[in-house]
Amino acid sequence: MYEKMKDDYKITFIRGATSASGNSVKEIEVAVVELIDELISRNNLIKTNILSITFTATKDLNACFPASIARKFNGLDSVAFIDCQQMYVPNDVDFCIRIMAQVLLPPNNPIKHPYLRGASKLRTDRC
Repeated sequence: MYEKMKDDYKITFIRGATSASGNSVKEIEVAVVELIDELISRNNLIKTNILSITFTATKDLNACFPASIARKFNGLDSVAFIDCQQMYVPNDVDFCIRIMAQVLLPPNNPIKHPYLRGASKLRTDRC
């Protein structure tokens, strides 16, 4: 299986971001589920081809870990996750959750980085 994957797929990194409507478990949950669903659907990802996802959250989000939500609600319990706090920069997007996903994709598959909600202003070229 490794040889087939080596020939047919390449390791690719996909970035994305969203913003929660506030700092509650439910508000973070809604934002994370939407972001991961968009990551998967926009890139036609097979869930078993998602290797890892790094989440960062701005300092105003501390009600829960985004990775625990992704693991529970998207059937990604075999994916390696980590949560980090985003570096503080004045005038950053409030309640912002960013991702960097390491995935396996066919070589000519176009990459679509999901930037949603208030985070869409971070990369207007990718929305």
